[in-house]
Amino acid sequence: MPSIAAFYEFVLKGRKRLGFRVQMDTTTTNVAETDAELPGALLELQNHGVPLKNASLVLLRVENNGFTYIDTHDYVALDDDRFGIRFFFPNRKVVGTVITELSNDSLRANFRDLRTAFREESDKHPAGGVVELPKVPMNRSAHYKVLAALERVSGVTGEPGPPILEGDIKDGRIVESQSRIGTPKRIIALVGFLVVLVLAQLVVFLRSDSGAPLDCTTGHVTVYGSTAFKPIVEEAADAYGDLCPGASFDFAMAGSGEGVAALDDRGRAGAKGEFLAFSDGHKADGMPALIGRPISFFLFALVANPDAGVRDLTSAQVKDIYAGKVTNWKAVGGKDLPIRLILRHRGSGTRAAFKARVLGDGTEAPATVDVCPRESAGRSFICEVGDTAKLLETVAGTSGALGYSEAGAAAGEKGVVTVRLDDHPPTVEEADAHLYPFWETEYAYTVGEPAARSLGASFLRFLTTQVGSDILRSHGLRPCPELANPARCQPV
Repeated sequence: MPSIAAFYEFVLKGRKRLGFRVQMDTTTTNVAETDAELPGALLELQNHGVPLKNASLVLLRVENNGFTYIDTHDYVALDDDRFGIRFFFPNRKVVGTVITELSNDSLRANFRDLRTAFREESDKHPAGGVVELPKVPMNRSAHYKVLAALERVSGVTGEPGPPILEGDIKDGRIVESQSRIGTPKRIIALVGFLVVLVLAQLVVFLRSDSGAPLDCTTGHVTVYGSTAFKPIVEEAADAYGDLCPGASFDFAMAGSGEGVAALDDRGRAGAKGEFLAFSDGHKADGMPALIGRPISFFLFALVANPDAGVRDLTSAQVKDIYAGKVTNWKAVGGKDLPIRLILRHRGSGTRAAFKARVLGDGTEAPATVDVCPRESAGRSFICEVGDTAKLLETVAGTSGALGYSEAGAAAGEKGVVTVRLDDHPPTVEEADAHLYPFWETEYAYTVGEPAARSLGASFLRFLTTQVGSDILRSHGLRPCPELANPARCQPV
């Protein structure tokens, strides 16, 4: 409906919001004495061996408290500027900083760039230190914390001013998050806007035969394909159904290869109805009736049970492990544990991407057991599972296990750790720079060209241009139209 479209454009889509809080700002003299092993240690902070005078500690929290994903290009800064926001401390200089908390370990790689500086006094501002923070991509509700040790600028009296954040977000804003008594003005304004919106929608509904958005189609679609992509498609379908109540979807997603084959069978049989198949990569040969459209740049990751004691592997080590040449984690710097490989079934798009992008011309040892056991009397084994969720569950519950899955699903799974490849984490930025190899293009396949006003065609447009694109980004993916080479959906 027009009112819903207006609400999305002006209230949701434009509401990228980066929040920050000063969770602590105290002098070390305000720290109470305790029975700790080193009482008074905070009173003895030093800078290159020289004790600090009038030292203070500041704990800052930076969070994405808006409605949509914040990417590196959303920070208002020059392209060659590695830093997105800066904290200025009037009348204090920065002695040291450390990142103390990450909502997700995948954020860690962004903090290789972290810099401090000092500004001399000018007509516009007093002297003070600056902490420069990188352009961190952040999902909704993601956050990190910065602890800074500071020292009063010599000769300054009185209380120093609070930290000041400098920077901005495109199509959004940066706000200070803090507790307030009573209802915030922006909430009151939003409630007022919603009341007006409801009244306007009632008028539109009464004056029109249909309250649906311009590109809203009714009908039913059966969806096949990638289990790694399934949670994303289901979330997008729910969002589409909220806007278009006459649309419904069934999901029979058992793997990329099986899904594309099922779609091809429906086409050859002339089955009635609408069908879609999502595949992690290209379809197999021999299916000339199927037409594919690139949807997103899809990241994958190696995942290990924490017991393995490994967070980084070289490409050569991975090839040796999957060829069966290395069967104990100790041989690659981990613990003295047997390596248990958890594979996806043949026909899996994730498995095909792993073989093409990571193993390359390397060999892959076959499964040694039919069913994945929890333990195997202290020896290695290789087994296969049917979908992404089962793989992550098996790796988490099997000591010494190693597998692979969609990167976004792995990042949110307890009991597994993502493994860097050649010291590069699974991020869009690393893959876009040709540093991280494990990725694939996610394709949507149809039998021939769908009718322009069909539900399938409308849903695919929604997935790549409207709320669906925000859903893709929220899962750590990148919609193909946003890449430099969208026709092939590959990094350039």
